[in-house]
Amino acid sequence: MGHAVYLEFLPWLLLAFGVSWGLTPLVRRAAVRWGFVELPSERRIHQRPLPLGGGVALFAAFWVTVLAALGFEPELAGLALASGLVLLVGLVDDAVDLKWYVKLAGQAAAAAAAVSCGVRIEFVTHPLTGETVHIGGWGIPLTLIWLVALANMVNLIDGLDGLAAGVSAIASVPLFLIAASLGRWEAALMTVALGGAAAGFLPHNFNPARIIMGDSGAMFLGFTLGAISVEGALKGAAALTFVVPVLALGLPIFDTLFSIARRIAGGRPVYAADRDHLHHRLLALGLSQRQAVLILYGLSAVMAVGAVLAIGAGRIESLAVLAAVAAGAAFFARFLGGLRGFPTDRRGIGQ
Repeated sequence: MGHAVYLEFLPWLLLAFGVSWGLTPLVRRAAVRWGFVELPSERRIHQRPLPLGGGVALFAAFWVTVLAALGFEPELAGLALASGLVLLVGLVDDAVDLKWYVKLAGQAAAAAAAVSCGVRIEFVTHPLTGETVHIGGWGIPLTLIWLVALANMVNLIDGLDGLAAGVSAIASVPLFLIAASLGRWEAALMTVALGGAAAGFLPHNFNPARIIMGDSGAMFLGFTLGAISVEGALKGAAALTFVVPVLALGLPIFDTLFSIARRIAGGRPVYAADRDHLHHRLLALGLSQRQAVLILYGLSAVMAVGAVLAIGAGRIESLAVLAAVAAGAAFFARFLGGLRGFPTDRRGIGQ
């Protein structure tokens, strides 16, 4: 595929960036006027009240771009409804702090709406033999789990200014490349729109943030990245396409897996919130928010490069890339967790 084809997506990238960048200050002013702010607390890193609602700007920028480029289609309407429901659940959670099971039910309903409109994993590839198998009805629960998991995984890393937005923008690059390489142009366009929206939000959200996306924005980004990865990589029978989205979204995936393992080992519920994620551990080393975020951008970029390398690689090479990145991520987490002097009182972790 020639470079000229990629350039055709540039206007839509700029549109998504511009809408997000221009709309975010308006959302911020409205949030301040209505008192929709997040106050400092023991669970939060920031030390001053910050306006919420950045997810509204992300949602609007994404869908303005997608509808302008693709027009109105039934499947897009279903995905818009599903992502809108995720946004709504997140906004309510930002306002009243929903119970975890209520939030999970809302996410599951949104995922079911997306599946009912055709967003569905249809094939899996055996990692050892390379055989591609049509999984039929099993694709429904698998897709539901994938969408709900990604919504929560991105939400879990949204602990520092600019982290979730930047990681989502980085992840959109390999997801775009695999969708384009497979000729799935609608998925490629949606990836460009989401990456542009996240990048346009970032100037307002990077430390020191003037607005935060809240659960609404982080859940929307994760859910939509999950849906796009299904449409762009996981829906067809191309061998080992699962490696690309797993690597592209590697930072939230690995951070969540490490968190679950840590909570199980500590005898705590897996849904219990804590301040022991990778970004908290970097802050515990004395790094600033900016330094910690830039390190995690770099880690996410390394995983994205691995995803790009896996696009054109064979089965063994793709698995080798995945194994190498997983081993590196495990070593990184172990290195942070094993550092002497790591505080046991997480309230000591500051900005």
